[in-house]
Parts: sequence; structure tokens; C-alpha cells
Amino acid sequence: MTWVALAVAAALVLYLLASLLFPERF
Repeated sequence: MTWVALAVAAALVLYLLASLLFPERF
């Protein structure tokens, strides 16, 4: 796995987590 793929995966996980924790912002 490349650093780019890892960064994209991490950003996606953080986005999904934020959408679950703060649904009123999305």
C-alpha cells in the first residue's frame, strides 16, 4: 500500500466518522 492510498483511506474514514458524529453538518 502506498502513502497516497493510506492518506486517502484515512481521510475517507475520518469523513465517515465525522458524518456519523455530526450529522447536522452534512
